[in-house]
Amino acid sequence: MTTPQYGFLRTEPRLGRRIMLLGLGGSYAYGTNNENSDIDFRGITLNMPSDLIGLTEFEQYEDSGTDTVIYSFNKMVKLLLECNPNTCEILGLDHDQYLIKSRLGQELLDNRNLFLSKRAAKSFGGYASAQLRRLQNAIARDSMPQTERERHIFNSVKHALEDFERRFADFDKGSIRLYIDKAENPLLETEIFVDAHYRHMPLRDYENMWSIMHSVVKDYDKIGKRNKKKDDNHLNKHAMHLIRLFMMAVDILEKGEIRTNRKSDLNLLLRIRAGGFQKEDGTFDSEFYDILRDYEERLEMATKNTTLPDNPDMEKVEAFVEYVNRKAIEGDY
Repeated sequence: MTTPQYGFLRTEPRLGRRIMLLGLGGSYAYGTNNENSDIDFRGITLNMPSDLIGLTEFEQYEDSGTDTVIYSFNKMVKLLLECNPNTCEILGLDHDQYLIKSRLGQELLDNRNLFLSKRAAKSFGGYASAQLRRLQNAIARDSMPQTERERHIFNSVKHALEDFERRFADFDKGSIRLYIDKAENPLLETEIFVDAHYRHMPLRDYENMWSIMHSVVKDYDKIGKRNKKKDDNHLNKHAMHLIRLFMMAVDILEKGEIRTNRKSDLNLLLRIRAGGFQKEDGTFDSEFYDILRDYEERLEMATKNTTLPDNPDMEKVEAFVEYVNRKAIEGDY
């Protein structure tokens, strides 16, 4: 942290002494890092007086060169109230994973239970569902038969152009229709065809429509030329984070604890990341899906039986936020 590349932590007016917390992020925070892992830092800084009683606005400071993101306190509070997984992690690090911890930062850690509620089930569950969809889509694109993959491309194009019919079908400048038929390309069984007719259509509108379709097809065609080792590593990382999200959600709902460093779960998480559940064809074996199903059931049970409130106690949250922001204005930090 003393190297020149991190100089912004000391010289940036919104950072410096105003930083409440700064700690490890990503795989180093979870304990799942390997030799290829980047070091990320995540933190929280006090709002400036001008943000609180003036006209300036500030949400976060990012330094892409060092993968550092530091949220303003007020933005962090809003995210924590929703039990946002990426920000909850900052409050669940081990003591030695924090590089900066001010007096107000420690008080925030001491009061983190103010932000825990049943909302965690929805937020962590939502993130886990999105992670599962990405995993399933990546596997599907890579392993499904060509005819099914063509149908998948077709549906993806239609989805990407949600207003496709409204904007490009049967309007006064022409029409377009997409459909799947027997392939003319000898390497394919079926393929997507286009019937289109346009008159006096602005070139930029046509280019926009074409580029959306082109990007989807290009993305799928890359699969046949993929770097298998690199992509398998990516899939396994997705699978690991999927299970990790469930683990964190269950901890919050069952124990009222945010535990970012998964020390007791590392054997399983690292086995997933190393490809221990991936089959030769790139799909995952039944044992992985048994583990996933078990965590889905645990999350459902934890949600049903948790003693956490439905929503945070806003009166207490507001009192704490007012206390911290008053200190920020007075310079007492």
